[in-house]
Order: sequence, then C-alpha cells, then structure tokens
Amino acid sequence: MIAPLENLLEMRGIKLQFGDKVILNGVDLCVRSQDVLVIMGLSGCGKSTLLSIVLGLLKPDAGSVFFKKEELTELSRWKLNKVRMHIGMVYQNAALLSSLNVGENVALPLQELTHKTVREIRSIIDEKLELVGLSNARDKFPSELSGGMQKRAGMARALALDPELLLFDEPTAGLDPINSDLINELIVTLREKQKVTSVVVTHEMESAFSLGTRMAFLDEGKMILFGSPDEFRNSEIPIVREFLSPASVHKK
Repeated sequence: MIAPLENLLEMRGIKLQFGDKVILNGVDLCVRSQDVLVIMGLSGCGKSTLLSIVLGLLKPDAGSVFFKKEELTELSRWKLNKVRMHIGMVYQNAALLSSLNVGENVALPLQELTHKTVREIRSIIDEKLELVGLSNARDKFPSELSGGMQKRAGMARALALDPELLLFDEPTAGLDPINSDLINELIVTLREKQKVTSVVVTHEMESAFSLGTRMAFLDEGKMILFGSPDEFRNSEIPIVREFLSPASVHKK
C-alpha cells in the first residue's frame, strides 16, 4: 500500500497589499511532496508575489507559510536562511551573473552557504550541468548562451544545494517550442527521478498541462480554483474557461 503524500508547503490565509492595492486576499495553497503545482492567472494577479513570500523576500500582512510543517513567517532571518537552503528558485530571466561563467554561477550557493571543498564543488557543478544538458558549457559566459541554455544554467544553480522544493517563475517565457519542451521535460524528470517538488508560475497553457499534477488559478488576489488538470479542463468558471486555450483544455 502506497503511503499518502504529505504537504511539503502550505500557505494559509495569505493577505498582502501595497497602499490601497490588494495583491493577495486570503489565499490558501498546499503543495504535496513530489507535486508539480502550476499557478495561473492574469498578469498582476499575484502569482509571482506568492513565490516571493515563500522565499521570505516579502512578508504577508496576514496569514502563515509552512514548509515541512515549520512556520516560515515566524522564523528569525538566520533560521529562515537555513530553511531557504532547501528551496531553489529559477527566475524568469535566469538571473545569472554576467561576470561569471556558467560553472562559477552554479558554484555560488555552494561557496556562500556550505563548507564543501573545491573538489566537492567541482564535482557538484559537473553533476548539475550534466543533469540539465550543459556539460560542455561550464566555461561559457551567460552572453554566449541562448535563452534556453541560460534558463537551464539557472536551473543547475538552483539545484546545486539539492533542494526539496523548486520555484519557477515563467520558466518557458520567450523561448521557442523546442527549448520550451526541453525545460518542461527537465521539470518532469526532476520530479520522476530526483523526487523534486515544484511550483511553476506560467501563462503558457501547453506547458501548464504538460507539467501540472495539480493546478491553481488566481483572480484579483483570490484563489478561485484549485484542483487536478481534469478539473480545470472541465471547469465552468467563466474566467478560467476564457483563460484556457481550447487546444490545452482538451489535451489528454
């Protein structure tokens, strides 16, 4: 008998506003271990803001965030930084340092947050670059890489500390179909072979339905639908049906 999956991440009653603008208005969210949760919604609905709250870059006005049952919103900065070692972030623009080559970019979190030797760090760099298909790009600089290769280098850096949770902000934005498929396949492979749990913010429906084990839809700061891909395909909520393209809705 298979043991039930436990929630790795939970957000309860998250509220956030800047001045008079309400960004999040009582959002509840849970992510089970080994899920790929896809978060969708119109621009400005608070999708990326949720990722910033998980990372502790933003503190909500109300509500709680739990990672492995530990409440992040109550932790000191030092303890929060320790927890963040178990959470990797892949930014929309890859966020690589242009003055460092790919290997040096991947090495950064290892050098700053661990006491590993130079030999150990080199081994990890080689392992992570091979995982994302960039073994031959170690000595290249970000300016020498295509957009898709930059995204994969960003993934390698996010994987350097072997995180249990990966956060992706629009991982396929601006990429051609071939590179988009490569990124999507990597996310699926990480789940199936490395047991990595992922939260993916995207507006691209083909990616959403190829990745998501569960899905969430934000509208005006509220979670209006949370469920399986089939529940999204069959949803009668007008804005959800309008948002989903017919090709993605009916893709099995």
